[in-house]
Amino acid sequence: MNLCEATIGQEYLISDIKTGDDELNNFLFSLGCYSGEKITVVSRRRSGMVIAIKDARYHIDSMLGEVIIV
Repeated sequence: MNLCEATIGQEYLISDIKTGDDELNNFLFSLGCYSGEKITVVSRRRSGMVIAIKDARYHIDSMLGEVIIV
């Protein structure tokens, strides 16, 4: 399932990132978003969602949430 389908407040392990874009993969990696890392959806907004990775929170749009497979 992708991150857009994840339950708010539940911790997941990232199993894959399916972008096909090296620049986007590098950006996500710099945030700490890579296979095997824990991720939590903190809240949802109209334009996307707030996620927690390690000790940081980020706002990502829904299109980006669809490429993160948990």
